Amino acid sequence: MTRVLIVDDEPGLRQSLGLLLSGAGYEVVSERNGREGLDRALAESFDLLLCDVRMPELDGIEFLRAYQEKGGTGLVVMMSAYGREDAAIAAMQEGAYDYLPKPFRPDEVILTLKKAEERERLRYDVARLKARLDGPDGMGGGVVPAGGMVAESPALRNVLDVVARVAAHKTTVLITGESGTGKEVVARAIHRASPRAGGPFIGINCAAIPESLLESELFGHVRGAFTGAVGDKPGLFEQAERGTILLDEIGEMPLPLQTKLLRVLQESEIRRVGDQRSRKVDVRVLAATARDLEVDAKTGSFREDLLYRLNVVAIHIPPLRQRREDIPALALHFARLAGQRLGRRLGLSRAAVEWLQGQSWPGNARELEHTIERAGVLTDHEILEPQDFRPAEPRGGAGTLSANGTPPTLRDTLDVAERTAIAEALAAAGGNRREAATRLGVSLRTLFYKIARHGLE
Repeated sequence: MTRVLIVDDEPGLRQSLGLLLSGAGYEVVSERNGREGLDRALAESFDLLLCDVRMPELDGIEFLRAYQEKGGTGLVVMMSAYGREDAAIAAMQEGAYDYLPKPFRPDEVILTLKKAEERERLRYDVARLKARLDGPDGMGGGVVPAGGMVAESPALRNVLDVVARVAAHKTTVLITGESGTGKEVVARAIHRASPRAGGPFIGINCAAIPESLLESELFGHVRGAFTGAVGDKPGLFEQAERGTILLDEIGEMPLPLQTKLLRVLQESEIRRVGDQRSRKVDVRVLAATARDLEVDAKTGSFREDLLYRLNVVAIHIPPLRQRREDIPALALHFARLAGQRLGRRLGLSRAAVEWLQGQSWPGNARELEHTIERAGVLTDHEILEPQDFRPAEPRGGAGTLSANGTPPTLRDTLDVAERTAIAEALAAAGGNRREAATRLGVSLRTLFYKIARHGLE
């Protein structure tokens, strides 16, 4: 889905334009001034940006210059009711794609955006063709926007270059990297940039499904295939028809299923559990793992012929500690997402960004995201500081006196531990309280009570 950012200081226009574009099938977000709009435009990935010329904090022309200078790749369409001809010429000279004078007709807006989308499609086709003709260096090393990924480091830019090259083909891709590096994000980027973007993207964690159920989940079953099979059920491969399926943690797939997956890759057909006939499927297969499958193939725990089939194109995502240049932009992006989930604006001070950039992050981007959300849950202020990320300590710090001048009691220590555990569970569940309750092993009612008791609403 095409993402559009509206930057305008008129609330009524933001609302009406948002409703118009949402109704036309666009994913729309908005900001009320140029400064906030620029921050969001650089932190997230947008295909199109509609920006007013005259705004507080940062006017439209300054917004356009800053956005392009900092590597923004979306097409910018300017809007204004003032000095129409002069503003249009100035905006186009600065690199704007087009210009909409206010007031504008709904069909005029939609037509302008459709033209912009067509231009981007053609530009992508040209870039892809150029890459084929020029060889390995054909893309020029530029940042390729892909699924909202932040790519400041050369290592991740190389990853996105490969994403841009393989997206147009049905080629199987094996994505490797430590846990939390963003393997699914890369897989979704490949899907979104591919001709299959209009089809489904379905991911399954092979390690999370019991071996006895995994075959049925992937390939489906027919009525009577086993106890409880009361009807026919299509599997995930059929559900992903004309789309993409991601087999995450592929190294955990049992050997018997590896044999059946190999047949799917060779013949493009599946057979439901208990069925006597095969069914053709048109699905692109992506696989991801944190394991070294070459080592597993040598030990016999992973089929070598399947590895060859999966590893047509390999994409390795380096750990976050090896690409610290990505941390500031990632951290700001995660802070904004956390603020949206928590229902308030959330940002980072320069000192906080520097502190985050200095950490090792063994859990990679996932750990960074959870750390920022936990800090947001445990604090009330909008701008997070370095001390907000340090482990919680009872009543002023370990070994210190409590508020009444006495050493912290066991109850004090348990309260801090409980509050921290709840905050971490909420952050890990993305704010979903039912999931957080499951993680904590308590009832939903108990969790609501404890959230209120610890002031975590």
